[in-house]
Amino acid sequence: MPTATRWPGVSAERPGEDAVPSFRPTYLRPGAWVAVGVGGAAGTLARYGTGLLGADALWPTVAVNLVGAFLLGVLLEVYAHHGPTPSGDRLRLLLGTGFLGGFTTYSTFAHQVTALIGGEVVVGLVYGVGLVLAGLAAAAAGVAVGGVLGRSRRGRRRGRG
Repeated sequence: MPTATRWPGVSAERPGEDAVPSFRPTYLRPGAWVAVGVGGAAGTLARYGTGLLGADALWPTVAVNLVGAFLLGVLLEVYAHHGPTPSGDRLRLLLGTGFLGGFTTYSTFAHQVTALIGGEVVVGLVYGVGLVLAGLAAAAAGVAVGGVLGRSRRGRRRGRG
């Protein structure tokens, strides 16, 4: 049975044996599937709860997509500052791919744009283009916040904060 070594993703068949890196792709790792599934279920439930709060069908979609874009920007930048690590990769899969993937709903957004264009073309186009641009702005704001968070955490780890 392989034993753990001090290097992430590396195992040895027997203690004292040379360690051999594990090259199993992420999509073949059961822990990755669990992280995405658990995060996706939680994100979907959070989106459902947000939908219960809004009387108008458009506003919950706007809210989850803008909040999701912002949080994805934060996650992206914090992850970029810390670099890939096994725990960071699992957290990225849990929060980014899983939770925020289940929380945001661009398929509902596309359906809403199509329905609005079928009735009121200008309203549908303004809603569609407006939410895409607002999502880009939210993601950029998230990247800016994530950059501040990433730099401050890295400075504290080095004893400067």
